[in-house]
Amino acid sequence: MLATMMDRPLLVSSLLWRAENVFPERVNVSCDGDVDVDFTYRELGVQARRLGGALQGLGVESGTRVASLAWNTLRHLAAYYAVPGIGAILHTVNHRMSPEHIAYTMQKAQDEVLLVDADLLPLVAPVMSEIPLLRHVVILGDGAVRDEGSGLPESVTVWWFDELVRDSEPLAEFPEFDETTAAAICFTSGTTGLPKGVVYSHRSIVLHAMAIIAAGGVAVDGSKAYLLGTQMSHVLSWGVPYAGPLQGARLILPGPHPSPDEYLRIVTEQAPDVFVGAPAVVALMRERYEADPEQYDLSSLTTLWLGGQVPPAGLVKWWAERGAVSVNGWGMTETSPMGTFSHTADSQGRPLPLFEIRIVDDEGQAVSWDGEASGELQVRSPWVTGTYLHDERSAESFDDGWLKSGDVATVDPGGQVQIRDRAKDLIKSGGEWISSVDLENALTLHPAVLDAAVIAVPHETWQERPVAWVQVSSEVGDEELRDYLAARVPKFWTPDAFVRVEAIPRTSVGKLDKVRMRREWRDA
Repeated sequence: MLATMMDRPLLVSSLLWRAENVFPERVNVSCDGDVDVDFTYRELGVQARRLGGALQGLGVESGTRVASLAWNTLRHLAAYYAVPGIGAILHTVNHRMSPEHIAYTMQKAQDEVLLVDADLLPLVAPVMSEIPLLRHVVILGDGAVRDEGSGLPESVTVWWFDELVRDSEPLAEFPEFDETTAAAICFTSGTTGLPKGVVYSHRSIVLHAMAIIAAGGVAVDGSKAYLLGTQMSHVLSWGVPYAGPLQGARLILPGPHPSPDEYLRIVTEQAPDVFVGAPAVVALMRERYEADPEQYDLSSLTTLWLGGQVPPAGLVKWWAERGAVSVNGWGMTETSPMGTFSHTADSQGRPLPLFEIRIVDDEGQAVSWDGEASGELQVRSPWVTGTYLHDERSAESFDDGWLKSGDVATVDPGGQVQIRDRAKDLIKSGGEWISSVDLENALTLHPAVLDAAVIAVPHETWQERPVAWVQVSSEVGDEELRDYLAARVPKFWTPDAFVRVEAIPRTSVGKLDKVRMRREWRDA
């Protein structure tokens, strides 16, 4: 027997439809350099449909890959809806990647059009000849400075976003097509090899947005204002550019080159309720605030939505003392990215609706959810990828329909996930395991430690031993750090050495770059 329900496709354009029609006058802000520009969801819809028409005028059609190398701005947000809205595919290029990796990902994605902020153009211009299908470059600006497009290959045509959009007829409405159509491409950070591409569908994006607005999970709230500190170039900015408009939430886009000072300025002047971003960013904000606390007002912030790594306990404590509770989730590029969410910072929380998890031991057997048994976290969901772009290295990453995360975790009887470590970051010392994550958290509780990372180094007797990299705010000796840790972790966990650095090395997506740390230790 067939159901009697309408067969309506789940499309990105349907998210914008609700924002335009239900919350048309909701005022958002795009902090574009020297000025904060207000815009409503009605205005976003008009600009998205104008951009869609303009791209069609350039020959963009269903399946055309359109890259964006851009900051968190209204123009970029319009592209989030315009490109998939006309059936094309948005490839958000991570500007923190090296030029070589940028060229590699754009070549792999087969990009034909590039939407680029003028100040990011130098990242891609030298390698543009390595992107053979690229034929249009649209500079996200008003065209006031015309020489920004000079020096580019003759094979590409240069356009200016504002002129292109202003001169185009807005689409009356976005077309409809199959919901499994590709909508966006993101690449992994490539810390252990070349980046791998993940292709999101309209269906997966819509279901992910629905999941993170649901109560009991992230619960994106239409009555609140969200300062979007996670870059729109990274994993679709955790889905907030889609979930926020769907709920009518106020989006605050920090614009180009957002520094810790600029984030603090925006918090003071725009009064967001929630900051969305990496622990490293709020750590830098803390550092700048402490240097000049009279200049900034943090009172509006009630929530820090952190991700990318387990937030350091000392950092969580500092913000809590100022009224901002840290919440925490787990995910990957492969999971769109949200998979689990916690309203505290001491675990990764429960799986979101429609997101299934299991813990698998070294023999490939599922272990009990008792909070003690650990193994690799494996996941599956309508918004988890089932392969990689061009099927590259897919076989090693999947197990009978489950994505192998590479994270070591436990799950308690209530479904709370606790990430113990990355499998490759666990330290095996004298036959016993040491958690680098737990050591890092213990270190950051010390009042002089701003940030910390722990790596394993080879040892003749014990196989591996921990070495800690620390960023400190004041002079502190190794013995003081060892004594501090001795009261919090087993004695054999104490690092053999402490490396003091001005900043902990991080990857293009803000995670601890332990590959680089191991290499630098080995070379030294």
